[in-house]
Amino acid sequence: MSNNKKGSGDRGLHVRVKTAAGRRESSTRWLERQLNDPYVRRAKVDGYRSRAAYKLIEMDDKQRLLKPGYRVVDLGAAPGGWCQVAVSRVKSTPEAPKVVGIDYLEMDHIPGVVLLKKDFLDDDAPEALLEALGGLPPDVVLSDMAAPTTGHRQTDHLRTTHLFEVAVDFARQNLVPGGSFLAKVFRGGTENALLSDMKRDFKSVAHIKPPASRKESPELYVIAKGFRGRSEG
Repeated sequence: MSNNKKGSGDRGLHVRVKTAAGRRESSTRWLERQLNDPYVRRAKVDGYRSRAAYKLIEMDDKQRLLKPGYRVVDLGAAPGGWCQVAVSRVKSTPEAPKVVGIDYLEMDHIPGVVLLKKDFLDDDAPEALLEALGGLPPDVVLSDMAAPTTGHRQTDHLRTTHLFEVAVDFARQNLVPGGSFLAKVFRGGTENALLSDMKRDFKSVAHIKPPASRKESPELYVIAKGFRGRSEG
């Protein structure tokens, strides 16, 4: 897998897609956007499973969350782009995997990653994740989880915010002291309260929107560093 600079394999050609019989106009627009997205084309060249890999690459290049030897949990991992980035940056190996990904969707094997086909919302999911790490706590918890969209912005925001809250709770319960958390959230109003709560648990908390995140997308990422440790009682 190469780590080419932005634009590798991208000749800047614009592909136009005609609306075919039986296909909705919205589907045609989505297909045209995908075909003309430089990150989509670049992912194919670089061997990443999704354009989302570049979101993590861009954020980690600035924030340095993933370091050799770190243990990583990736929540909502399918199709595996973030796992691919993590396994390379923490130097995880098939013999001693340090990256665990979980998703209810099927994923193809990634060397150096333990993949769990399981819903993260299942009660026994946290235990399964820690067991996959050999019973040791993660240094980094990642989450690119988002609920399937309904088209109603406020509903989509609330559903994805719930996933964010569950991911934060897992991080609070399991991160090593000093650990980091990175997760998706949608704009919509309630994330400010979530950030205030997180500032009690982490030394620094901030929003970030990487260049690979489409400008029209309501998604943001919350990055929290310097976990203060689990508070008892």
